[in-house]
Amino acid sequence: MRAILNDLFNAFGLLTRLPLPAGHSDGMRNFSRAVWAYPLVGAVVGAIGALVWFAGQLTGLGVALSAGLAVAAQVLVTGALHEDGLADFADSMGGGHSRERILEIMRDSRIGTYGVLALILILGLRWGGIADLPLHQLLAGLICAGLLGRLAIVLLLALLSPARSDGLGQTVASPPVGAIAAATLCSVAIIFLHLPLITGILIFAVMAAVSVLVAALARRRIGGYTGDVLGAGEQITEAAVLLTLAATL
Repeated sequence: MRAILNDLFNAFGLLTRLPLPAGHSDGMRNFSRAVWAYPLVGAVVGAIGALVWFAGQLTGLGVALSAGLAVAAQVLVTGALHEDGLADFADSMGGGHSRERILEIMRDSRIGTYGVLALILILGLRWGGIADLPLHQLLAGLICAGLLGRLAIVLLLALLSPARSDGLGQTVASPPVGAIAAATLCSVAIIFLHLPLITGILIFAVMAAVSVLVAALARRRIGGYTGDVLGAGEQITEAAVLLTLAATL
């Protein structure tokens, strides 16, 4: 039980700004093992967004404004960790012509045109996807979208090796097979508890397709993943799942 709690604290501590106790760590192995809890982190972040949406509705705000507040709440809870990764990923892939230049741009804290456009598009798509979810499925939709976004991180870790020897991505390199399997099983259980079978299968397929495409691009351009690649995979997957749910529910 202590090991499970430690993994949960490490996962929440890395992926969110929630004021939880810090997990004990004796090195990178503990952070890699904690990836099984990433989908649970995503589910909690999604649930927080849904609660803010409902609070907006109770105060008389419309669906669109409530959806905007839900997105804002999720960004605040995660400290814009994944959004920052997406912006760096877009800037580097759009402006870099060699592996070295791409990695250099990813390290640059400044944001360029490609990054700004990527953020505008992804936040707009997430906002619109939430606004179009039916009321009776809004909580389930946000939980499942957040969950699958973080499962995409786990899949990218399984598909790729680190592109460099330092950085955030190296912290969670080479997760154990058992942790990957546990993340997948947790995701399956939660999703099929909340959604119809066909819908659950469809959004799993969307998550897998986005992850494979991001992995293929990262492997071709830089030979592996960085923390920015993981963040981009999470954001694109979450938006794609929200749009799929809005179109099918």
